[in-house]
Amino acid sequence: MFKSSGRRIIKRLINFFLICCLSLTFYLCYETVFPQILNSDQPQNQLISQTPQQTEAKALYQQGEQLYNDGQYQAALEAYQKALEIFQLLYRLSDNSTQSLSLKISQTLHSIGATYQKLTDYPQALDYHQQALKIRRKINEKQGIGSNLNSIGAIYFLQGNYDQALNYLEQALAIRQELGDLVRVGGTQNNIAAIYQNQAQYFLALKYYQQALQTFQELENFQGEAAVTNNIGLIYQELGQYEKSLEWYQNALEIYQANNNKNGEGNTINNIGLTYKLQKKYAQALTYYQQALTVREQIKDKAGIGQSLNNIGLVYDQKGEYQKALEYLHQALTIFQEIGNKTEEGHILDSLGTVYKSLKEYTRAEDYYRQALTTQRNVGDRASERITLSNIGDLLVAEKQPEVAIILYKHSVNVTEEIRQDLQNFPLDKRQSYAEKNADTYRRLADLLLQQNRVTEAQQVLDLLKVQELENYLNNVEGNEQTSVGIELLPQEQEILDNYTAIQDKAVQLNKELTDLQNISPTDRSKAQQQRITDLKAEKQQIQTEFHNLISNENIVKIIQELKQKTDGESIDITNLSRLQNILKIKQNAVLLYPLILDDRIELILVTSQGLPIHRSVPINKTQLKNAIIDFRGALTYPRNIISDQIVHTTGQQLYKWLIEPLETELFLAKTKTIIYAPDGLLRYIPIAALYDGKKWLIERLNINNITAASLTNFNSKPLGKLRVLAAAFSQGNYKFLVGSREFRFSGLKFAGQEVETLAKMIPNTTKLLNQAFNWNEIISRVNKYNILHFATHADFVNGQPEDSFILFGDGSRLTLREITNLSLPNINLAVLSACRTGVGGILKDGSEILGLGYQMQRAGVKTSLASLWQVDDLGTRVLMINFYRALKKGNITKAEALRKAQLALINGSINEEEAKRLRHPYYWAPFILIGDGL
Repeated sequence: MFKSSGRRIIKRLINFFLICCLSLTFYLCYETVFPQILNSDQPQNQLISQTPQQTEAKALYQQGEQLYNDGQYQAALEAYQKALEIFQLLYRLSDNSTQSLSLKISQTLHSIGATYQKLTDYPQALDYHQQALKIRRKINEKQGIGSNLNSIGAIYFLQGNYDQALNYLEQALAIRQELGDLVRVGGTQNNIAAIYQNQAQYFLALKYYQQALQTFQELENFQGEAAVTNNIGLIYQELGQYEKSLEWYQNALEIYQANNNKNGEGNTINNIGLTYKLQKKYAQALTYYQQALTVREQIKDKAGIGQSLNNIGLVYDQKGEYQKALEYLHQALTIFQEIGNKTEEGHILDSLGTVYKSLKEYTRAEDYYRQALTTQRNVGDRASERITLSNIGDLLVAEKQPEVAIILYKHSVNVTEEIRQDLQNFPLDKRQSYAEKNADTYRRLADLLLQQNRVTEAQQVLDLLKVQELENYLNNVEGNEQTSVGIELLPQEQEILDNYTAIQDKAVQLNKELTDLQNISPTDRSKAQQQRITDLKAEKQQIQTEFHNLISNENIVKIIQELKQKTDGESIDITNLSRLQNILKIKQNAVLLYPLILDDRIELILVTSQGLPIHRSVPINKTQLKNAIIDFRGALTYPRNIISDQIVHTTGQQLYKWLIEPLETELFLAKTKTIIYAPDGLLRYIPIAALYDGKKWLIERLNINNITAASLTNFNSKPLGKLRVLAAAFSQGNYKFLVGSREFRFSGLKFAGQEVETLAKMIPNTTKLLNQAFNWNEIISRVNKYNILHFATHADFVNGQPEDSFILFGDGSRLTLREITNLSLPNINLAVLSACRTGVGGILKDGSEILGLGYQMQRAGVKTSLASLWQVDDLGTRVLMINFYRALKKGNITKAEALRKAQLALINGSINEEEAKRLRHPYYWAPFILIGDGL
């Protein structure tokens, strides 16, 4: 443990350094923010005053500290490098004090690593931290070892390498606990929490944050307490629990203000502003952003000032006050250019392009987007590059250049798919706003392709759209070999893109050389260097002209005409289409149906086992469709409506006319028996099995099998074979609990026990788990012995965050949608959730929770899931399940066919129970949907 004097020093230092990074990070690596202060309690000052060289090195190091604190990272790097050269020279010449020089060298290496991290040059940052770590291990300087381990873990975190990050942070935590260094123990606990937070493992993140909070509270370390409190606010912000988030931020703010920590105060006020912005409460957001700006100006926090100016500019952009937006964004741009923060510079250049596009100043918009793209490529910021590419695509659409816009959209999508695993590492405000932008890019690309009758490519885009929507909802979608390929570029498109990229590459190289020369102080530049700067600026103007003239270039115009001729006939051999058609040939007489909801119409894409995909446009706007879906779902689920079929016939027939009737001829010619259905948006809340053609329900004619996306579905699952069922039910008891701000009350399902008992009698290899025996430990210990998992219990899937949706176990515990992947279910061919609810409270959004359920089950290893869109009364569920398993037991039948037989049994009344005659209404049989490979 530290002596009391050491503790007093540490407490004073904490006021300066503890986790005071910009508020849109996760405060991950507070040591790499101010490493020089962290190590200032080392007894090194005697060394540095012995010789003129040591005095010079000390001055350079201190200059580096000051420049670092001012956000001038490139200049700080140069000062640190010069100090390092002197320290290393003295070390080579020294016969004594080697230990002290080693400490100083390691400290300087650490500072250089921290500076490279700020410049987002993570390979260099890792290299310098590893060098420092090697020296510190050699001299057994444990506190420094812990600092380097922590910093290396932080960098791996920033690179998205979470396993490595946790490995280093856990090593750092062990050393710090051994030293009794409780301040840094709390910091490392905080950093581990930040990793779990970025992986969207919020419960684990909260666990470590609570540990860190307790550590700091025991130390009476108010700055550490405030920082962790702020981070907990970030978690609730990500979960969409904004009121709770604001409570934590206000608590953090009070602590910072009481301790006169202006840096922490500014960051927390900024976060409060962000919370209001995420709720689209722009007036409140603006108020807090302005307050944050005032605080940051008081302490001359240049990076923070730049961030606040940027945030204010973006709010004005949202409000449509474009001139004010430009004013603030230009101020922010100047600051980030001064301090050398190229990543933020790229973001602001992109924002300026968007504002000018809103003002219809397309030439200026193009210039800023191109500058943004150049800067992003210079620093390797591919996550932002894909957004700028999409923005350029929007600009080209506005300029009536759809063929070229398609190329830029495709390139944006392909970059997204290549880096999908790294996207979770984006800051919160950008991750949320960019998520919406990404989904829009996929939709706009599909829209443009369909307008040009390029259906094959559009189908592939729609499949990738499902992947992107899952990523927006779950933040854990890694994609696979199929999705990572992205969308194929046609030869003509590739040629145009190559021309564009060639000019862009010249701009990147020029910009890099110009930046390097401009970083040299004007007094230190040679005449040749000054002349080169002049020449490069002239070349820059020339490149701008090349960009402006690219599309009107005679050769490019010719290529575009060739492209139009090639795509008019849709004579495109796409590998993805061949793969899909091979699957459909194996799944005899199956077709794949993708609807796409656009603002002014519905697009239907049908893929059959032969020929090109078919597409039909239905001129129904989004509002009309939403009203029809709400009416249909109401007719299906509202108790007064289930007495008669009249209302559900009328509403179901309307949707049939829009979704199925335009494709009836093609379905007939393909001799269709099964529709593999990938619904879009609100369509996920309704079962197409209950669409009505005027005489029959659709399920009376066809099997229906839902999927998340073709590229994410394994269509090679083996037949069920001998049924081995693990069946669990919640039939007795009452539970009450809160999820977020919503209260839930559940009672046991009266017929659930009977459902499981009947199932056990039908299928000999069935194990029953009832009520208290239906718990996590029992499930995990048994599940790998079975191929069917059957849960007869409450399950609510609601819009919002994955943590808000859950399956209730019999002992009262819950498995959230997020936690489903914690189950390892490689042997489960079929998982049945017989009492699910979706759209709880009548709130229908985009159906992400339904899409997420299917995907999470697939990730856990389940081949097919059977779930309900609303909760049917116990008797109806029991009767349908009995008929479903009876059909499966006979064998030689697909899961989709078995479900259809069970549904037809209710429709036709061919069941024994007296009460079952009322079960003909689709309220009882329609909600059950298969997701995955049910064929």
